[in-house]
Amino acid sequence: MHYLTAVEMLELLRTRQICATELLDAHLRRIEEVNPRVNAIVTLTAERALDEAEAADRDLAKGVWRGPLHGLPVAYKDLTDTAGIRTTYGSRIFADHVPERDALIVRRMREAGAITVGKTNTPEFGTGSHTVNEIFGATRNPYDLSRSAGGSSGGAAAALACGMIPLADGSDMGGSLRNPASFCNVVGLRPTPGRVPSPTPRAAWFTLGVSGPMARTVEDLTLLMSVVAGFDPSSPLSIAESGAVFTESLDLLDLTGLRIAWSPDLGGLPVDAETAKVTAGAPAVLAGLGAHVERVELDLSDAEEAFRTYRAWYYLLSYGDLPQEELGENVRWNVERGRAVTGADLARAERLRSGLYQRMSAFFDTYDFLIAPVSQVPPFPVDAPYVTEINGEELPDYLAWMRSAYWVSVLHAPAASVPCGFTSAGLPVGVQIVGRPFADLRVLRLAHAFERATGHGSHRPALT
Repeated sequence: MHYLTAVEMLELLRTRQICATELLDAHLRRIEEVNPRVNAIVTLTAERALDEAEAADRDLAKGVWRGPLHGLPVAYKDLTDTAGIRTTYGSRIFADHVPERDALIVRRMREAGAITVGKTNTPEFGTGSHTVNEIFGATRNPYDLSRSAGGSSGGAAAALACGMIPLADGSDMGGSLRNPASFCNVVGLRPTPGRVPSPTPRAAWFTLGVSGPMARTVEDLTLLMSVVAGFDPSSPLSIAESGAVFTESLDLLDLTGLRIAWSPDLGGLPVDAETAKVTAGAPAVLAGLGAHVERVELDLSDAEEAFRTYRAWYYLLSYGDLPQEELGENVRWNVERGRAVTGADLARAERLRSGLYQRMSAFFDTYDFLIAPVSQVPPFPVDAPYVTEINGEELPDYLAWMRSAYWVSVLHAPAASVPCGFTSAGLPVGVQIVGRPFADLRVLRLAHAFERATGHGSHRPALT
């Protein structure tokens, strides 16, 4: 039961073939079975979940359907505030922190009928694409327990891949929804900023960080988008379009004649040979569906300075007043760089990003989509703090191996990670589908077509 899709689970609940408590029990048994090896769910709320499932069953018995997620067990990223449930942000400073209010994305999922089973692991404050912290340790890749699950939504991705939950939330600044989806053979969407409102009291206009959905299938991902997307006045970036748009059919996209740009390295980035080999098969899949796929030479290099400047500024703004001696090395490093950012640096970053946005706007007048590798490497050893070299090219710091993801973050565009295949060692590799800003549903429709044509996402890890 735990590997049914969310849509299938809901149909069984709606037709009373199963009840919410049975569904919850199946997932709790799966968590007990595999989580000790994977370490994806770090706070479990089994008793609270049982109470919620029993309430959901009472409603079903009375013919009351709470919403699109009625009776589905979910776990929230440990960066996401959950009222009455420990939320550590992966930091020992907040090891015993219990928020008083739910984050907006949690509130929307709960109001839609989702049942909370716990929290998923994340690096400290979501810093880096490798899920490890001093409180809970590392999350391991379900396809090879000696490898990283990616990050920073690595706990969510691993939990999905193992069948511990059918849906999950995540967040993405430099690839944190896409990278772990690629590493764990699930799907993740970085929405257009504002599509899923993420209110914050400190950085309300910051557009590099977004919240979004993760799932095992694109159809399930779109189901969750229909719940979490939509206008909310608490966010000044909130897009004034209902999440109901994501209830439309995913099959409406005719690929015949679509112009798709293929960039194997996003303009000269080093890409591991195994990753390059797997993702090189994506253009043929889309061409076989009727699209015109053309290899392009891109220059996204302006995104490098823009991303790093805005990120450093954000870290100083968000974490600069915390006791620095209690922060992990990566967070301290980012804060220190934030202290060095000047007004001139921010002005230059804004010019670079604005110019890049305009050039990509013209690009999307010619091409309907851009496809590229999600990550430059396959899952790396879990004991390594980060990737230090690619194809013999040494990398300057812990961020550099994530450029294929964070350069896209600067574009203000929706980007989905979809399973693309496996390396010779059986490690998952994802392809990144990028669309014009605000074209989130079109990106999901292309992702759905690719998913159906390949079937890579149906290959489960060999955990028993």
